[in-house]
Amino acid sequence: MSALPPYATTGQRVWYYSFRVICGLIFFFLIAPIVVIIPLSFNAQDFFTFTPEMLRLDPEGFSLKHYRDFFGNDSWQSAMWNSLKIAPMATLVSVTFGTLAAIGLSQPHVPFRRAIMAILISPMIVPLIISAAGMYFFYSRIGLQGTYLGVVLAHAALGIPFVIITVTATLVGFDRSLTRAAANMGADPVTTFFRIQMPLILPGVISGGLFAFITSFDEVVVVLFVGSAGQKTLPWQMFIGLREQISPTILAVATILVAISIVLLATVEMLRRRSERLRGMSPS
Repeated sequence: MSALPPYATTGQRVWYYSFRVICGLIFFFLIAPIVVIIPLSFNAQDFFTFTPEMLRLDPEGFSLKHYRDFFGNDSWQSAMWNSLKIAPMATLVSVTFGTLAAIGLSQPHVPFRRAIMAILISPMIVPLIISAAGMYFFYSRIGLQGTYLGVVLAHAALGIPFVIITVTATLVGFDRSLTRAAANMGADPVTTFFRIQMPLILPGVISGGLFAFITSFDEVVVVLFVGSAGQKTLPWQMFIGLREQISPTILAVATILVAISIVLLATVEMLRRRSERLRGMSPS
């Protein structure tokens, strides 16, 4: 919003400052539960609350013990490596099928485009517990329950809608005369895709992949249904820590996940701006 002009009326000035106060309160309401865990993760005691030493900003009240426990505990490290194995594979599957689906549905001659799009993005709409239960019964019948492949495919199904939406948004500003020109010059469809179309929609593809990665890395409900102890991921280990032993190490893990999410979201924003610049360079 632009700065308040000097000739603004009293009502406009009241609304100008009230709007900012309301936005600030909403932002604080949303961000406070996330920010509060960061200083708590440095608590020198095994508590989930601020100690008197922390409130006095006494250095003795702060410690890295919970981070050392995370990096030195076999259970936490096993869960972390499971997440680092499952999330990239699920992201790769999501990006591959999501990009192809978005390109196909962007063609005007495809019949029932809206119905197909609604089906493909339904995992974002259907309650997660319903999707997890359905996957469990389906995977049990085909032998994928309790396997890495089953968890990867389940997470890929949750990530594909994000890829479809971001790539479809990128294709809105895509100049299709470029692909027609490439075809007129003798390029086959595969060459046209990788040499012409893919470089222009790449920011949307990467953005969708990052969203799919975050979805897989942070997901816990589906993996509880379709996974086993061998596929215990980091969110699953955090859930166990809250349910069985209230381990303060969860705060350190949560802080690390928040930092990773901030980095990935910042990357998404940079890619979004780059995509807008590329669309601005298009002849359309």
